[in-house]
Amino acid sequence: MSAAPPDLHRSAGVLFDLDGVLTPTAEVHMRAWKRVFDDVLTQWGVAEPYTDADYFAHVDGKKRYDGVASLLHSRSIEIPWGRVDDPPEAETICGIGNRKNAAFALALRSEGIAAYPGSLSLLQSLRRAQVPMGVVSSSKNAEEVLASAGIRDFFRVVVDGVVAERDHLASKPAPDMFREGARMLGVDPSSAVAVEDAVSGVGSAASAGYGTIVGVDRGAGSDALREAGATCIVDDLARLLPDGTR
Repeated sequence: MSAAPPDLHRSAGVLFDLDGVLTPTAEVHMRAWKRVFDDVLTQWGVAEPYTDADYFAHVDGKKRYDGVASLLHSRSIEIPWGRVDDPPEAETICGIGNRKNAAFALALRSEGIAAYPGSLSLLQSLRRAQVPMGVVSSSKNAEEVLASAGIRDFFRVVVDGVVAERDHLASKPAPDMFREGARMLGVDPSSAVAVEDAVSGVGSAASAGYGTIVGVDRGAGSDALREAGATCIVDDLARLLPDGTR
């Protein structure tokens, strides 16, 4: 954790990633990815197994199909991209991505989700301070996750995987998504704050010119987050609450 966390309550606006920052859905995503990639790599006779390190290196923070392509490329596997409406059993990038999404959706609807307590406390504190807030998430399930966690009303804007696909925004670590989040929120990135747990997301915010980038270390590692451009590292968003409310 950094020695002196920034005061988000004085910022022009705060843009949060979702999975692993506001809600523990990153864990659900990780389990869904592992289930799918274990099956795929075993079926194809690939000796090198899928690991958590693969998640952070190739999947975390990226749009779903880009994550599939990155992981398969790391194993020197090339398959057709396919179409977004490919069935989950299709042996295409889109098919495998849709297979993963089906596994994630099933887990989310059967288990539900709740915001991290520290994250919820920070959202409540920022709302009291009237700081504009938004979400920048590569997930196409962001709206459902926010609704399930009961926190959708905190945010003026949501730039998610659906918006990215519709508006042809490049996947993190390209600056497109965080740049669009700031534009929609009506703030200059240089005076705004980005909050991210993924190396690719930190890189996206840095490339978009955010003045403050909070890296939330949920497993990516503080060194990797800082190297990507994080100006502050915390392990819980409660660390960003004003003194006396933590």
